[in-house]
Amino acid sequence: MRAFSAAEIIFQSFGAHGTPYFPLHLIIAAEGFMKQLLSFIVISMMLVVCQNASAREKATKPAKPSALQCAAFSPYVGKLNPDYGAHPSKELIDQLLDKLIKETPFRCIMTYGVMNGLEYTFAAAEARHIKVIAIIWLDNDIAVNSRSITAGIEVAKAYPKTIIKLSCGSEVRTRHNYAFDGEITRCIDALRNAGVSQPITTIDTWWEWCNRVSPCHITNFGAKVDWIGINVFPWWENKHSDVLPCTPANKAADFHIARIEQLRRTYPGKEIILTEFGWPNGPEGGIETNKFTQQRCGVAGKKNQALVVKSTFKKLAEKGWSGVVFEAFSENWKPSEEGDFGNFWGICQGEPPYTCLRF
Repeated sequence: MRAFSAAEIIFQSFGAHGTPYFPLHLIIAAEGFMKQLLSFIVISMMLVVCQNASAREKATKPAKPSALQCAAFSPYVGKLNPDYGAHPSKELIDQLLDKLIKETPFRCIMTYGVMNGLEYTFAAAEARHIKVIAIIWLDNDIAVNSRSITAGIEVAKAYPKTIIKLSCGSEVRTRHNYAFDGEITRCIDALRNAGVSQPITTIDTWWEWCNRVSPCHITNFGAKVDWIGINVFPWWENKHSDVLPCTPANKAADFHIARIEQLRRTYPGKEIILTEFGWPNGPEGGIETNKFTQQRCGVAGKKNQALVVKSTFKKLAEKGWSGVVFEAFSENWKPSEEGDFGNFWGICQGEPPYTCLRF
């Protein structure tokens, strides 16, 4: 049936003397039109209702925390040593942060102290719109720890938008077993009593967060912290571990993800952040030997470092998880504690012009 225009419908609705009549085909056409109009109205109303419901759901559903891609930042480069001598200057901190911004994609850093000149880092980061995970350094000197905790509270309150997370110590248990658990607790309690707004943890190796057993068991800090920071280094596992002794560079990213998954099962509901991971870029071709199995799996070098860093961040991004590469700038003082590979962990060189790995 062909469609009728409005004029045809009006003309055909009246007889020769103006007597109205409605042919059957016009009635059918009109009914079809009304049905289509009614269907259009119903569908339109349903779309509006669905859109409003979706908008309400988005407004009420809590947003997931944004995944962080950060670099561990310590300005003890060149001849500087955190154990003695001069402290990093403001000019050096500015220079290193500018280099990091210019040559890498990182706009988030993790810092290792709040005193001895390092407190300037937070002002410098804020000026450059860099977010910070701040570690309040704790060790075996109780008086120094007290000053560090006080300084940590001060900077946390002074830079609430820049310092986004806090940690009471880094690898305190790894260095001292359980001897200074009380210092970690004292720090956590002090931060809470002071009313700092940032989420709090204590950072340690994944093995310590597993309570040194496999499968993982919860530690006594599990209920005290807001999030969990784990340091994972297959490079050092390749040397020291009799549990997971052999992980080459091309398997390191999977190793990192597996450890996070272990901790997520152990601490359900807690945000797990890979607070340190990395691979040494030298001495080129250097290999560590596992002291239990004599296996030789890890090979140092620039290509392997790039592979480990890039593949790990890629896998973290796919899952929406956060990570901190260790480290931004190589530190020359580290071989005294970490052997030949100690000063090759930076994605940027520890000497001028501080050239960085390209991502």
